[in-house]
Amino acid sequence: MNRGVLYRVGLIAALVVASFVLLAPSLPGVGSSLPEWWGRFVGARRIRLGLDLQGGSHLLFTVELEKAVEMHLDRKVDELRRELREAHVGAVALDREGQFIRLTLASPDRRAEVERVVGERFPSLVLEGGRADQQNTVRLSLHPREVQQLYEYALDQSLETIRNRIDEFGVAEPTIQRQGTREILVQLPGIQEPERAKALIGRTAVLEFRLLADTPQYQGFNADNPAPGTEAMDGVEGDPVTGRTRRLRHLVESQVRMTGESIADARVQLFDQLEGPVVQITLDADGARRFDELTAANTGRHLAIILDGTVYSAPVIQERIPGGRAQITGNFDIKEARDLAIVLRAGALPAPVTLVEERTVGPALGRDSIRKGMVSFAVGGSVVALFIGVYYRFAGFLAVCALALNIVYLLAAMAGFGATLTLPGIAGIVLTLGMAVDANVLICERIREELLLGKGPRAAIDAGYERAWSAILDSNVTTFLSGLILFQFGTGPVKGFAVTLCIGIVTSVFTAVFGTRTAYEYLLSGRRLDRVSV
Repeated sequence: MNRGVLYRVGLIAALVVASFVLLAPSLPGVGSSLPEWWGRFVGARRIRLGLDLQGGSHLLFTVELEKAVEMHLDRKVDELRRELREAHVGAVALDREGQFIRLTLASPDRRAEVERVVGERFPSLVLEGGRADQQNTVRLSLHPREVQQLYEYALDQSLETIRNRIDEFGVAEPTIQRQGTREILVQLPGIQEPERAKALIGRTAVLEFRLLADTPQYQGFNADNPAPGTEAMDGVEGDPVTGRTRRLRHLVESQVRMTGESIADARVQLFDQLEGPVVQITLDADGARRFDELTAANTGRHLAIILDGTVYSAPVIQERIPGGRAQITGNFDIKEARDLAIVLRAGALPAPVTLVEERTVGPALGRDSIRKGMVSFAVGGSVVALFIGVYYRFAGFLAVCALALNIVYLLAAMAGFGATLTLPGIAGIVLTLGMAVDANVLICERIREELLLGKGPRAAIDAGYERAWSAILDSNVTTFLSGLILFQFGTGPVKGFAVTLCIGIVTSVFTAVFGTRTAYEYLLSGRRLDRVSV
């Protein structure tokens, strides 16, 4: 027997064995009973079921883009205050009012100098026209082009931040994508804690470091009577004995000394039962330098650590703190501390997000879809196999074997890639079977035509495959390219369809052409085939 034929038979057999090894963790009742070494050898990859098959949460969030502009203007207020101070331009008041920055001058004579500073150092700000009797007031707004760029950035950054949070939360194969001009769609298959996921996604996680207003200049003022340049903020304090928290009011300086943009890492640290878990944050190089300078210049003062407008702790700066490390305490339980660490590592949302739509897909619907899909697949496949077997006889039998092999290879490839199976994915598998049947029909018809011309078995088989190959290649290549385009530009279910379609085309061409041709070669080389039944 030809050694090349044996190698090809061995390759097909080896692929079949490898396929069953990859598929074993995904088989019901088999995956849970596999030995531990199996997982180390094969890995934890398996075919996952999508939201439409195993249930889960469908969440639609809208991004409050206007808040992104307001937060950007708040940062511009601090920068503008510093630039005007360096230019020795006096201002009675400088704050943000909605989508504008309002600056009140001590004298209208300084207006021209303010306009010069803004024009030279803040090109994204536009001076708004004011009334003639208010020449000591300057109103600034963002250029429309800058506003549009902020909107795009807020959407893209919100999408990336939510994706990072969900990845750390541990949801397998989530769908996270933009929808419309300001909405983000999140689908979480098989999630067991939807409320926790919603809280994790929607948390803005804006971290700020400010000083408490506890210096002599603020004496006489309190949280109910804030002084100029201060803000009143709620705080939480835990009782180490009872474990309960109580609300406090803090008077903090309006100036933000540092933000969470400097965070390089955030981890949960476990202490004794009285103190509970805390979140240890590590700052990047620039943040560590600024934190060092901040603590060195304000030794003896209280540093407020503020998350989303709530003061979680306000420790006294005992000494200069080099190294860029700080702690956030708040009488957390371990789950709250872990979620806080996740959002701090993933970064703050550039704008708040609001849940506008929520749907829960029950697993019963998924089981019903799987059952109906399996029944329709079994009935349809059996009818096709019966027809091919009757119509093409022995050649049809080989074609049916190739179809079965195609399904095994396709599912094994999906398991190897850790792909997610959805209802559109099942549709892709069915379409792949149709392509595979078409390829086998082309081969059988070409072989039949060659036999009618009086050729022998080997010559008819060789000519049949040669004549069918060009048509098979053209149809499958064009369909494969269409699948690649769908995968590149599609989202969610469309990608699931494209993945199964592209993988299925490769396996169908392999089994229909290489697999059946190897079977014929094996039979011919052993002189087991003296005529072709087709």
